Amino acid sequence: MTEPFAIRRATSDPAEAEGLAEVLLETVGGGASVGFMLPLPRDKAVAFWRGCQAAADRGERILLIAEDPGGEIVGTVQVVLAMPDNQPHRGEIAKMQVKPKARRRGLGEALMRAAEQAAREAGRTLLVLDTVTDSAASRLYARLGWVRVGDIPAYALWPNGGLCSTTVFYRELT
Repeated sequence: MTEPFAIRRATSDPAEAEGLAEVLLETVGGGASVGFMLPLPRDKAVAFWRGCQAAADRGERILLIAEDPGGEIVGTVQVVLAMPDNQPHRGEIAKMQVKPKARRRGLGEALMRAAEQAAREAGRTLLVLDTVTDSAASRLYARLGWVRVGDIPAYALWPNGGLCSTTVFYRELT
């Protein structure tokens, strides 16, 4: 059964950066390849999210957060809007993360649907993303109708080291 998670745009509140840092620390600590290596210092995670908040304030990205009924931040996703001049129609999904305790309750799907809607509202007609090949996220994106373009071997490192492949997806928004 899906819990009543609330999904909204993040603000520049420092407390939100702290909550987002906790999501990132748990995600990376659980082995997810989302651009960070272990050990991940908390101050680095907080600084990353403060930078994302600032980019959202500048209109360069949309930063969405998901909260559980108690107000705890348990998930996030971003739509990167800052694209080259010849790609004003395109956005990129980035850093979709759900805390382990909130998984398998429909939150990943809800975050992706919210990101797609926010991208539409921002005038985007095409979204792209990449994720670890054969991961739970990869299966989620395929189930949601994203089109698999292909795999790139040895694209990134796992948080503990060792190379992993990534799969590129796109979705046309209507």
